[in-house]
Amino acid sequence: MAKSGENVPNSDGGLRVLTLDGGGSKGFYTLGVLHELEAMVGCRLCDRFDLIYGTSTGSIIGTLLALGQSVDQIHTLYKQHVPAIMGAWTRDKKSAALAALADEVFGKYTFADMKTRVGIVATKWMTELPMIFKGDPAQAFGRKGSFRPGFGVSLAKAVQASCSAYPFFNRTTVVTDQGEEIELFDGGFCANNPTLYAIADAAHAIGSDRRNLRVVNVGVGEFPAKRAKPHVWAIGLVIPTIELTPKILEVNTKSMEQLRSLLFSDVQTVRISDMFDEPALATDFLESDLAKLDLIRQRGRDSFASRETVLSQMLS
Repeated sequence: MAKSGENVPNSDGGLRVLTLDGGGSKGFYTLGVLHELEAMVGCRLCDRFDLIYGTSTGSIIGTLLALGQSVDQIHTLYKQHVPAIMGAWTRDKKSAALAALADEVFGKYTFADMKTRVGIVATKWMTELPMIFKGDPAQAFGRKGSFRPGFGVSLAKAVQASCSAYPFFNRTTVVTDQGEEIELFDGGFCANNPTLYAIADAAHAIGSDRRNLRVVNVGVGEFPAKRAKPHVWAIGLVIPTIELTPKILEVNTKSMEQLRSLLFSDVQTVRISDMFDEPALATDFLESDLAKLDLIRQRGRDSFASRETVLSQMLS
């Protein structure tokens, strides 16, 4: 087993990349997949992957993995905090709970504490462009001389920004090392599936031969839609408006995957995100029922099984 921060070398000299979709509470599905993946490789995932990218809930999980935490540790954290955050009735309360969690979990860490490379995806409110927080100058596209990990933004703020799914959460303002104030919201609006950006980092910035890249992309599954309920901030809005945000994120996820398959068909990639039609699993990204979230996690563990052989060959 590799020690923390000591990636097992790829025999072909390529990079192993793990990318995690956004999806709010449905990150429990991601954790189910990752539980089995970690058991298969027999070490912390930061020791097996050279680059971990995450959007929204994927950024929480991915950053904790990059800091050296086990999947079971992250699962415990999710059980403790996700139902309370998602169950809060107003946008302000949700946002305050998210900010408190980010400070509690990430406040004592910096990008220098990462045991492998990361990408934390957020979206700029004014320009509608991605802002991706990275810790390694090798990931920079230009301006490498002035590179600062995370643009000088704290790890806690970067993760919070990636998860700020407006209008369910407030937007997040960060201040860079250059003193620039930038208003951010959920990374899912530009790349709910961050695989395309991760491959670009690996192949173009880091310079790995794309034929030697090994990419594992874990989604949050597809489940029957749960009937939306209005929130206090949504009084006067119709239910279809409330349903629009998750629909946008789902469209983004699928379009990004289609682009990846067209542009990087030569990059070996395994995507894990199955569709389930059981009515009992009807949910959304604000799910707060822990019993249902446990069922969703179980489906993630099941999804792993059908890819186990190819994943074993890819990562052994």
